Amino acid sequence: MRFPPHITRVGAAAAVLSALLVGGTVGATPASAAVGSVCYSDLPSQAYDTLDLIDQGGPFPYSQDGTVFSNREGVLPSEPSGYYHEYTVITPGSSTRGARRIVAGEQYQEDYYTSDHYATFDLIDFGC
Repeated sequence: MRFPPHITRVGAAAAVLSALLVGGTVGATPASAAVGSVCYSDLPSQAYDTLDLIDQGGPFPYSQDGTVFSNREGVLPSEPSGYYHEYTVITPGSSTRGARRIVAGEQYQEDYYTSDHYATFDLIDFGC
C-alpha cells in the first residue's frame, strides 16, 4: 500500500465542521446533507492518479481540470468564489469526461470525491 500524498493535510475535518457551523445552509439544502466521507483506500484507482496530478500541478488530461468549481448545487460548504477547483477522475471506457471528479478546497486543502457529477460528495479521509 502506498503512502497517501495528502496525508500531511491537517485540519480538513475540523475545517469542514467549522464551515458547516458558520456557513449554515445554501438555499434550502443543508451543506452537510450530501457530504459524507470516504477512505482514501476505497477510492477507485483513477482517483489516486488524479490526486497525484493535483499534487504535481499537472499536466491534466482535460482543459477543464483545475478550473473553478462554483458549487452551484450548494452541496459543499459555502465558500467564496474561486475557493474550489475541479479535476476529472477518468472513467475507463467513457468517451467523455464522465461523472467522476475530485473537487479541492484551497484554504484547508480538503479534497472531495463525487462519482455522480456533483449530486453527492465524500470528503476524502487520508488517514484510513
